[in-house]
Amino acid sequence: MATDAVGKKEVTRDLDHCDIPYYVSEFVEREVGTDYDSLRKLDDLIDKLSENKKQLEEQVLTVSSEVPKRIQNAVKNAEDSKKSLNQLLEEEALLSDSIDSHLLKAQPWMEDLDVLISQIEEIERHLCYLKWISRIEELSDSIQQYLMTNNVPEAASTLECMAELDIKLKESSCSHLLAFVRSTVKFWHKILKDKLSSDFEEVLTQLRWPFVGPPQSQAFGLSAPANAPDVYNNLEMLFCQLLKLQTSDELLTKPKQLPEKYSLPSSPPIILPIQIMLNPLQKRFKYHFTGNKQTNVLNKPEWYLTQVLMWIGNHAKFLDDKIQPILDKAGSSVNAGLEFSRGLVMLILEKLAADIPCLLYDDTLFCHLVDEVLLFERELYSVHGYLSSFPSCMHILSEESCFQRWLTVERKFALQKMDSMLSSEAAWISQYKDITDVDDMKVPDCAETFMTLLLVITERYKNLPTASRKLQFLGLQKELVDDFRIRLTQVMKEETRAPLGFRYCAILNAVNYIATVLADWADNVFFLQLQQAELEVHAESDAVSQLQLGQLASMESSVFDDMINLLERLKHDMLTRQVDHVFREVKDAAKLYKKERWLSLPSQAEQAVMSLSSTACPMLLTLRDRLLQLEQQLCLSLFKIFWQILAEKVDIYIYQEVIMANHFNEGGAAQLQFDMSRNLFPLFSHYCKRPENYFKHIKEACIILNLNIGSALLLKDVLQSSSENETLNPNQPPATAALNELGVYKLSQKDVEILLNLRASWPNTGK
Repeated sequence: MATDAVGKKEVTRDLDHCDIPYYVSEFVEREVGTDYDSLRKLDDLIDKLSENKKQLEEQVLTVSSEVPKRIQNAVKNAEDSKKSLNQLLEEEALLSDSIDSHLLKAQPWMEDLDVLISQIEEIERHLCYLKWISRIEELSDSIQQYLMTNNVPEAASTLECMAELDIKLKESSCSHLLAFVRSTVKFWHKILKDKLSSDFEEVLTQLRWPFVGPPQSQAFGLSAPANAPDVYNNLEMLFCQLLKLQTSDELLTKPKQLPEKYSLPSSPPIILPIQIMLNPLQKRFKYHFTGNKQTNVLNKPEWYLTQVLMWIGNHAKFLDDKIQPILDKAGSSVNAGLEFSRGLVMLILEKLAADIPCLLYDDTLFCHLVDEVLLFERELYSVHGYLSSFPSCMHILSEESCFQRWLTVERKFALQKMDSMLSSEAAWISQYKDITDVDDMKVPDCAETFMTLLLVITERYKNLPTASRKLQFLGLQKELVDDFRIRLTQVMKEETRAPLGFRYCAILNAVNYIATVLADWADNVFFLQLQQAELEVHAESDAVSQLQLGQLASMESSVFDDMINLLERLKHDMLTRQVDHVFREVKDAAKLYKKERWLSLPSQAEQAVMSLSSTACPMLLTLRDRLLQLEQQLCLSLFKIFWQILAEKVDIYIYQEVIMANHFNEGGAAQLQFDMSRNLFPLFSHYCKRPENYFKHIKEACIILNLNIGSALLLKDVLQSSSENETLNPNQPPATAALNELGVYKLSQKDVEILLNLRASWPNTGK
């Protein structure tokens, strides 16, 4: 057994060294194991191991004899490599000397060759220069030949090619060549433009262009006399030829531009044929609306604005029916009507830029101009489809001095309007008071007029070209809202002695209406875009906290949040004052009800019919009258908040001051339940389906007080047992299930115990 124990003793392995005992132990365990009969194999095992030992010794002898030979071979190979390397180094030195010698001999040749190459390159440049000149002269000769044979279309096409060459040479440093090309283009462009313009104007004259009257009164234009096909063919041919001069015209003609302070968007020049069509109208405009003409007066901007709109309308059908097909056929992306409108609008912009400095400090004239410009813009965009990417009158009004003046005038007139609307006799009367379907909000006239004013301001500035200008107007709107809130607060303070009066309620309706409309506007796409612009401005200026930036970015807040919060606070204060006032009246009317003799009232069986307690009548009448009064004077949403807060206060008051302060016999408990469930609760049934849910303290107290004796005793035992168990075992659940079964959810276990103790009649149980 000892031997067996030793044999089984575990041999641990040393992982850091070649552990022979471990391998021997493992080998013996594998070959012999615990089977003692296998010891007979030891002789064979010893022979096998001896043979393996012999083979290993022979391998060691063989390797030990071969290693020196390998080392000798490696040394020999290294020496051979060294010799080869030395030989290569010698050859490299010889080759390097040969190359240096060759370069020295070839140096004069290289210098001569560099001179020849420079000469060749110069000759090539001269040749290229001459080729350009030759090409330009060739095109010039072609134009001349085409004009001599009266082939104007080909001449125009050739000039277009020459203009494209001019554009290609734009980056060249050959100033003389550029000047030559430009002068040649200019020469032929003038000849062709004069000829084609003259012919085109003649065709327009045949068409009775321009049309100064409405389409139905146009003498030719869209009508079809006998020679109409020829005239329209000539119109198309000349229009297309003038289009070919567009490239050269843009090279030679610098478009008239307004100063940079107006920040007009970049736009391509008006195409040449449309320019020619605009010429007579431009002359008429300048004749009538510049200089000392009677039609050029600062107080009548509507004259030239209306005139331009009439011209656009009078020519729209002709441009769409006759000119647009020509442009489409020529592969142009230009819209004839918009191009024509853009040319006329530029006249307006120049006129505004000249007139505005003259009337900037005359409030009446300036305000009238802005009004007329906004009307013009509205019709231009809505009726004639003008694009917001084009220069417009709003760019002129956005110029710094003009814009600041506009803001100032807008603020001034808005404040004047606010003064007049608040001082009006009908300021606090709803204009829809006789229309019940419309007058849900019971909005006083001053609040509706004020929000209309804000809406009009929004419409006036919403088409401004930059977000920064829109944000400034948004700031003005916020100022006006805050100013109006302060004015409402001032009027409200004058009415605090009569918080249930008509004017006080009208002010409260006004505050609620403004807050509601602003909250609706916050979800409008226009104001959401302004919120994003405001976020970008704040992010650049670090003007607000990271939390506020996060709220803006996640749309948790809106641009009107500050104003809405102030209005909501004012609304809450006013509602609280009204509730407190009514609640004081209710408490005064409930004094007798508190002193009712609840202990001595007859039981329900002793009465033929239950009737309302006489002491409860003043309290209930006060409640009824005030609820009816405020239902008529407050809007639905405000009245709902009012009666719910009032109900909560009345519930707690009656529970604490009437129920918890008295003891009740069976008749007193029944009378209390009758007064509450058949008289108090129904007062609120007009406003909700289950009014008792707003008087949970009273309702549940009545349940406890009106339990029959058996149920009351059982509940008292359950509560007492629960209290004792809770003292011994705090984790034991209270008697909630028993209370819930009776319909008691609001009152705590201690409250129920107190109520049970308020019951006056308990049988003698011997306890």
